[in-house]
Amino acid sequence: MLSAILFDLDGTLTHTDSIHYAVWQDILRPHNVDLNRKYYDAMFSGRLNVDIIRDVLPQLGPKESKDLSDRKEAQFRERAANELVPLDGLLDLLYWTKEQGIARGIVTNAPEHNANFMIDALKLRPWFSTIVIGECLSHGKPHPLPYITGLERLGVSASQTVVFEDSPSGIRSAIGAGIPTIGITSTHTSDALRAVGAHHTIVNFADADLKSILGQLRARAV
Repeated sequence: MLSAILFDLDGTLTHTDSIHYAVWQDILRPHNVDLNRKYYDAMFSGRLNVDIIRDVLPQLGPKESKDLSDRKEAQFRERAANELVPLDGLLDLLYWTKEQGIARGIVTNAPEHNANFMIDALKLRPWFSTIVIGECLSHGKPHPLPYITGLERLGVSASQTVVFEDSPSGIRSAIGAGIPTIGITSTHTSDALRAVGAHHTIVNFADADLKSILGQLRARAV
């Protein structure tokens, strides 16, 4: 049976992509990086800041890289403070999981301060029994370790679990951990998410097909 659901955070529980994109543009402009949407989608979405900065600004040392990352996230929190709302249908889904006795966790590549800020701003903390922060592990997404850690903390197997993810990086992580994954098309197209392994895609949690998809996955879970 379906025993657990693991959720990504940015772009899955709430829309944040446009805010991240705008802040990255501002932060990188003094470094003569003209960030366009195509490059952002390929190199930034769903990845750890340390990996992004290493690839985009390889000339920066560790301290400069951390300082830039910290400034970026501080600006994100400032802009997002009054803009965050749960993705459509999320609260209904969470109530359903509670009725069904399905455990819930968050697995995110967001920096720890940002993750805590978003979860508290959305008032979602009581719904989740574990929060896995990629930067606190030896590997973040797209490595499977974050989702493997989520399974271990909830005490469930991959076949008993479903993941919701919006980025190719996150889907690769979940699929690498052996977990059936539903793509959220908030930041990438359905084709892009299916290309990296998403079993199904939905627009948001109010999607009319969601309960049917979960029912199918629940019936085949062992």
